[in-house]
Amino acid sequence: MSFSSHAVRSILVRSAVAALAGLSVYASYAPLGWFFAAPIGLALLCGALAPWKGNHPSGKTGALLGFVYSVTLFLLLLPWIGEFVGAMPYIALSTFLSLYSIPLGIIGVRLLRHRVGWVWFPFVIVAVEWARSNFPFGGFAWVRIAWGQIDSPLAGVASWGGPALVSLLTAVVGTALWQCVTNSAYRRQTVSTMVAVLLVAGVATLTNGRAHEQGTVNVAAIQGNVPRLGLDFNAQRRAVLANHVRETEKLSEQPDLVIWPENSADVSPLSDQQAEQLVSQAVAHAQAPILVGTITKDAVGHRNSMVVFDPQTGIGETHNKKYLQPFGEYMPWREFFRKLSPLVDLAGDFKPGNGNGVVHMTAATTGKNIAVGIATCYEVAFDQAGRDAVTAGAQILTTPTNNATFGFTDMTYQQLAMSRMRAIELDRAVVVAATSGVSALVKPDGSVISQTKIFQSATLEDALPLRDTLTFSARYGTYIEYALVIIGTMCALWSLFFQSTSTGKGTSRKLKSQTAKR
Repeated sequence: MSFSSHAVRSILVRSAVAALAGLSVYASYAPLGWFFAAPIGLALLCGALAPWKGNHPSGKTGALLGFVYSVTLFLLLLPWIGEFVGAMPYIALSTFLSLYSIPLGIIGVRLLRHRVGWVWFPFVIVAVEWARSNFPFGGFAWVRIAWGQIDSPLAGVASWGGPALVSLLTAVVGTALWQCVTNSAYRRQTVSTMVAVLLVAGVATLTNGRAHEQGTVNVAAIQGNVPRLGLDFNAQRRAVLANHVRETEKLSEQPDLVIWPENSADVSPLSDQQAEQLVSQAVAHAQAPILVGTITKDAVGHRNSMVVFDPQTGIGETHNKKYLQPFGEYMPWREFFRKLSPLVDLAGDFKPGNGNGVVHMTAATTGKNIAVGIATCYEVAFDQAGRDAVTAGAQILTTPTNNATFGFTDMTYQQLAMSRMRAIELDRAVVVAATSGVSALVKPDGSVISQTKIFQSATLEDALPLRDTLTFSARYGTYIEYALVIIGTMCALWSLFFQSTSTGKGTSRKLKSQTAKR
């Protein structure tokens, strides 16, 4: 009985540490942005999973701890989802995403009982992160350790290996920190590891931003605002369009390009005469091409589109959103989920595009043909969206987004952090245009030139650099991530194999023998 009480007490304490780990990692994300909290949180996670005075947690305990860590993190990070569909779907999504960390916990308790387990555990973290970001229904890439590192010294490595490499090095610092604190015998090695990681990050940062610039382009990002908060703002679509026209007409200087947000013209100017007149009015005043967010329809179905309207040539190229948000912009397995909840019909029925994410706009003052790479809202979380765009020639990037539905939550700040990371990774300036904020102009080094507040009408204008060279991550980032995932998978398999063939005959029996003697 006393052993049972001790075991329960141990599990409760470990669970509290795992929850604290999730809380700490959450603090690294915007708007708090305490980047140092992520490695501290991962060190705490290691502490929860590792042996305590010879007491090795079981695989079942590891599964519980991994789940507790993640569910704490996701419940704190994703309340904005509840603004759209209510509390239950938000809790359900957080719970589902936390299931991915069950194998993380099982593998963690096996790896961290070995001398070099702290070296391999970060690869497993990246492998689990990759799985969650890709499966099912295209995955949920919104929660990656890298997004909380935008202001850390590690952000610079994004141009060499993308967010996956940033996540890996953050995890390495975390596991090394745990090893340094708990194992004095290896303190020198772990401190050396952390110093080496920081040196690598420093060198990566110093080598960034050396691309040849092709001049600059004067860009205006328009934030027209929405007439009121909440889900039913779409009932006032014409007012949203009018707001963006009105804000565009306030432009005091001649821009080369004007960027409107996603859904800024939900009443389509391609099919509605009044909407077409309003957009034409804005284009005529700006005397520059405007990238307009609207809804289009073709033989396949409705598209979430960004369309170029040019003062000389009229309607230009279109980007149809390729990476759609499941359960929001479309409903997978609609008939099945309808049996579980009537909320499924709140989801749209958009069809994904298949382009490279690039549209061309003619600069008003120079006549240059500017290749603009687009990642509409949710797309910015997906590596391939930006990589495809710059590979196809994008000289500047934009993230048009509609965040009004999510009110005053953290969602828009989390998204801005992703846009900033993409700027570093792909060495491009980024224009973030949001219906209700936060809009921002971002330099290729990830620093913010200017940004708006939430729920205000505003315009951001500045000259941004044009670049055409490809970073190492743009060329090879996908392969680097695959390599990290393969290593992580091999580490996981090794830990399971080692446990079944070696530990049972060695460590565990030895501990049982020592316990019996006592």
